[in-house]
Amino acid sequence: MLDELDELVKKVIELIEDKKYVLVKKEFADMNEADIAEVLEELQEELPTQEFIRVFRLLPKDIAADVFAHLPVEIEQYIINSLTDKETTNIIENMFADDAADLMEEMPASVVRRILALASDETRNDINHLLKYPEDSAGSIMTVEFADLKENITVKQALERIRKIGIDKETINTCYVLDLQRHLVGSVTLRTLLLGNPDAIVSDIMDENVITVSTLDDQETVARQFQKYDFMAMPVVDSENRLVGIITVDDILEIIEEEATEDMEKMAAILPSDKSYFRTGIFETFKSRIPWLLILMISATITGTIIDSFEAKLAGITGLVAFIPMLMDTGGNSGGQASVTIIRAISLNEVEFKDIFKVIWKEIRVAVLCGLTLAVVNFIRVLIMNALGTGITHEAIMVNITVCITLCITVMCAKLVGCMLPILANQLGFDPAVMASPFITTIVDAISLVLFLKIATFMLM
Repeated sequence: MLDELDELVKKVIELIEDKKYVLVKKEFADMNEADIAEVLEELQEELPTQEFIRVFRLLPKDIAADVFAHLPVEIEQYIINSLTDKETTNIIENMFADDAADLMEEMPASVVRRILALASDETRNDINHLLKYPEDSAGSIMTVEFADLKENITVKQALERIRKIGIDKETINTCYVLDLQRHLVGSVTLRTLLLGNPDAIVSDIMDENVITVSTLDDQETVARQFQKYDFMAMPVVDSENRLVGIITVDDILEIIEEEATEDMEKMAAILPSDKSYFRTGIFETFKSRIPWLLILMISATITGTIIDSFEAKLAGITGLVAFIPMLMDTGGNSGGQASVTIIRAISLNEVEFKDIFKVIWKEIRVAVLCGLTLAVVNFIRVLIMNALGTGITHEAIMVNITVCITLCITVMCAKLVGCMLPILANQLGFDPAVMASPFITTIVDAISLVLFLKIATFMLM
């Protein structure tokens, strides 16, 4: 796919260099809007501003807005700043309201003022209506362009209304039935209408059991509802059960991608970013990574302090220090495994705070099995290395036993820390992803060091 894209970009650039704009327009005519946006994203880096805007202007008016909505926000701003007022108006008026609202949230204030000034009263009201909802809520991601029907009309009248209003709606596959006060009372699919008796009343054939979400529901909660019920669209209601918008599956896919990316970045100790890798500048990348690196570096001095406090005792036992990296790495890996598993379970609503003791009991049993297995393998490994090296001495065996005991206890502690911290963080209102590998590794490193050195002091001194 990437090779095809590269070839297409090269072909378009060659056509532009030869001033064959008619052929460029023909190339775009046979492509999907999302694919055109991908080509434009590459062209923006290759072409001068004037030439790039000329290419964008080649797009037919009926698809320009759809292509525009698929572009990264920085390119959208780049285009808006280069278009005439008439061209900008055409794009905004042909965008779905939710896409236009997303655009407003990302643009500088000066650009927002210009766009709102150019938009029609209806479009401006729709955008402002969506912008009033909290960020990451169902209201902020819904669209107000849905097909609604009155409950007392006939199937024939319903189909006539869909033909009249459907062209501007995000979807008409499911229509929502309202009473006179715009309360949601049911839903009916286009299939049901097409196959139904033209004289039947909509209220007699509609489905009254409608799954809805509230305008203030968190977008992650909405995404889980889509996954649970396998919907293509879901109605959004206010506190009085009045229909105010719908959310479609394409918006949910974007949310799932955003949330997964954000969790991955937090778990890797990186501040979340909404830009793609190559469009994030060096300094921006630096700023997203350095805070956690500084925190983790400073926290790592704890382990250095622990080692310093046992330095004299460590010097008296040869070979003991060589096992410290292995114990710390194993502890960090064990804690990371537990934390990632629990974070995923929390995100899927499989684990709640009330389940903490069940989780602890399960992780203890897992830790015992993992710890014993690692200890046995490590004991045999060290024996073989001793036999091939300096020989199996009483001191070497005691060191080996000490390491294996510490290994078991470290894995146990790491699993408990790894499973408990995300649950506690979630209960306190923090993002559990913050408690993933880097943070837990730092805690487990300190615990494993103290355990190792205390056990070694007890058994070998």
